[in-house]
Amino acid sequence: MKKIVMLVLIIAAIFAATSCTYDASDKTLNEGEADKLKIYTSFYPMYFITKEIAKDKADVMNMIPAGVEPHDWEPTLKTMTELQKSDLFIYNGAGMERWADRVIGNLDKNKTLVVEASRGIELIGSEDGHEDDDHGDYDPHVWVSPVNLKKEALNVLNALIEKDKENEQFYRDNYEKLAASLMKLDADIRDAVKNFRSNIIVTSHEAFGYFAKEYGLTQIPIRGVSPQQEPSPAKIIEIVKLCRENNVKYIFVEKFVNPKYSETIAREIGGEVLTLNAAHGLTEEEEKAGKDYISIMYENLENLKKALE
Repeated sequence: MKKIVMLVLIIAAIFAATSCTYDASDKTLNEGEADKLKIYTSFYPMYFITKEIAKDKADVMNMIPAGVEPHDWEPTLKTMTELQKSDLFIYNGAGMERWADRVIGNLDKNKTLVVEASRGIELIGSEDGHEDDDHGDYDPHVWVSPVNLKKEALNVLNALIEKDKENEQFYRDNYEKLAASLMKLDADIRDAVKNFRSNIIVTSHEAFGYFAKEYGLTQIPIRGVSPQQEPSPAKIIEIVKLCRENNVKYIFVEKFVNPKYSETIAREIGGEVLTLNAAHGLTEEEEKAGKDYISIMYENLENLKKALE
């Protein structure tokens, strides 16, 4: 009988010790998760640079789902509620997120650090000016220039360090790797441009102004800053005339923009359409394939070579 009692006590002791061990381990894991920064980004380019710098030191959530065009996207009440729990909210600014001011006004500034990533970048005017009420007088697509995206990444780096000084060197190292990738992309584009016979790019909407400015190209947009703008018949006729005069044979389209006007112009000039992706976001297929901003821009470069060399 004594042996049975002793055996029961031993088993109970082992169970108690094991339970304590698991409880302590679970507590440590939960505390580790709780210590992570919670970051919301407004759309894909902001998510890309933030994730590349923060890696596993933060939970980074992209507010806009894959395959959704961001110009007219609006956050749901649920998203706005979740955002109030965040440590950082990172957005492009420059008028891109027309809902941003409303969301920022509801955030607790003592908890959530708001980062306008485009701050400090010289903005260029929108071709349509006041006609494009959604985005104001400026072109917000600063990220299409790798040089500008590097500047935006630096603003994100500084914000991460402000919120999490303990991991400063980790963030700096990752930023340097990202910056090196962006500068290699920049150098490769500059090398390619030297061989272009033409510098005219006809685009489905006014999204490539910063890219064109950076690399000495001339953008002819079919629509304005917002891809929902409808071009007038006169605008279409004008672009067709310009294409014929300059021997333009390729019209660029974007994945999230209706291609009908680009296709119409291409037919009129006996040309073709090619994709030029402004990297507003990824499709689900692109996510599954592991594509990112860098790979998308290299795909753009190949299409630019085909059209302009």
